[in-house]
Amino acid sequence: MLIVLSPAKRLDFTEADPALPASARRFVEDTASLATTTKRQTRADLRRLMSISDKLAELNQARFKAFDPEDVDGGVQAAFAFAGDVYEGLKARDLDAKALTFAQNHVRILSGFYGLLRPLDRIQPYRLEMGTRLKTRRGGSLYDFWGDRISKCLNADAQGHADSSLINLASQEYFGAIDAKALKLNVITPHFREQKDGESRIISFFAKKARGSMTRFAIDERIETAADLKAFDRDGYQFDKTASTDTDWIFIRS
Repeated sequence: MLIVLSPAKRLDFTEADPALPASARRFVEDTASLATTTKRQTRADLRRLMSISDKLAELNQARFKAFDPEDVDGGVQAAFAFAGDVYEGLKARDLDAKALTFAQNHVRILSGFYGLLRPLDRIQPYRLEMGTRLKTRRGGSLYDFWGDRISKCLNADAQGHADSSLINLASQEYFGAIDAKALKLNVITPHFREQKDGESRIISFFAKKARGSMTRFAIDERIETAADLKAFDRDGYQFDKTASTDTDWIFIRS
């Protein structure tokens, strides 16, 4: 079983005291090729492409110019580098060596710039959302750029696992980078809903944090098969069998 997450816009690049050494990230040549394109973008280009402010465009232009594709030892391990709502639920900096080893084998982070990251892969500061329509020699968007590469890597990473399920805890924007035709894994998507006055709805902030909490639950309990994730009960959530299907699992809390 593999779990896929989205990255976060907020970053925390304070160096952690790593319980395990960093792993060598994959897609090094692809990221280097992409960096060649991003280094050419002006502040106005980045502001338009990512719908960000002038200040953020200036910051990310500086990040792209400073990026060194040959520096595989720089930066911070991916699980520690992201600081958004999902990663508040994950609390990766609290994981010990055994937990990080499990996470390294079972958790993957989708990235517009790095493709697919393992928790211990080092990354340098960046912002490049997967939905960005950045033109490269492979096409007019990052979906075109990554093509079926991410799916093939997920297939390879799942080999040897007892359960060939892929637990989709990523956003629609990021999961769209996975080529469904090339993917050979069974996809299950959990949904987290808040119930009030007899009705339930998704609230983005809570749903994002729940994705991180479910990932942490899987790590803490060393869950190897998707069916065991139905026992997820943190923060008051419970699996709703009636509302769920084989591929869409509903978790509800009052």
